[in-house]
Amino acid sequence: MKPCPANDDLRLTIHITRKDRRVQISGIQTDVKLGEIQTNLDLLARTIGEEAEQGSRMVVFPECFLTGYCFESLEEAREYTQPLDGEAVSFATDVCSQHNCYTVFGLLEEDGDKVYNALALVGPEGLISGYRKIHLPWLGVDRFTTPGEQPLEVVEAGGVRIGMLICYDGGFPESTRILAIQGADVVLLPTNWPPGAEGMAKYASNTRAMENGIYFAAVNRVGTERGFGFIGGSRICDPTGTTMDTADHTDAAVLRATIDVEKARNKRLVRVPGKHVIDRIADRRPEMYGPLAEPHGLSRPGRDESA
Repeated sequence: MKPCPANDDLRLTIHITRKDRRVQISGIQTDVKLGEIQTNLDLLARTIGEEAEQGSRMVVFPECFLTGYCFESLEEAREYTQPLDGEAVSFATDVCSQHNCYTVFGLLEEDGDKVYNALALVGPEGLISGYRKIHLPWLGVDRFTTPGEQPLEVVEAGGVRIGMLICYDGGFPESTRILAIQGADVVLLPTNWPPGAEGMAKYASNTRAMENGIYFAAVNRVGTERGFGFIGGSRICDPTGTTMDTADHTDAAVLRATIDVEKARNKRLVRVPGKHVIDRIADRRPEMYGPLAEPHGLSRPGRDESA
């Protein structure tokens, strides 16, 4: 792990070398100012500029980076929402165009009368894709947002096939598996893990990476917001599930790891030629997994019963 040049942010960067298809990936573990959109956008712009000078092609920010997370009502949260193609994405597009790079950041998306916990993937050409959080815990603004209804999808940015999930989604292995089947090289998980999520930070990234043969990068935040602390613990793992770099603490730090795009796309693991060869995508038995897709009647905390 490299020393952090700043006191309040963890920078992860993605740098793509077209010749050998190797990628350096990271993101920004930082405190977020609740309700201070322009302050957070200013941090986004400064950071992208700094990372571009270091050769970065993508900068990844935490969940709800634009707005903060611990709102107490839907009405309060609505004051800070905007459409996915709104002013923040326009601002980020200008910054990315200036520095010829890409960014992923969390925001509260407004669509009609609905509010979504969302991500925007933005590049010099503008909005590339958005993602709406599918699995919602009874916590923070997720108590009031609408679950995402759009199918999971993989998109390409700068030559890398990217899948996006948000925080609690990472605890549902079906989500990452779908993105892997669709060809993701890396799954990015901007998150706001609070105390109690230490097991996710320590183990989930490694497991999701290993079982799908992909790179997995969890980018968490730090700081305290309305009494809720955030635990950091950002981590990058390779397709074997090996930790490439990690910050197992709440302090700022820089994580960097070189990703080999071709390694992510080669699912066949030959350990002993002719005697030990596995492929966790090709060896699947979908016909045996029927119950996974069946609706359930369980009560959800806070939504169908008291939290």
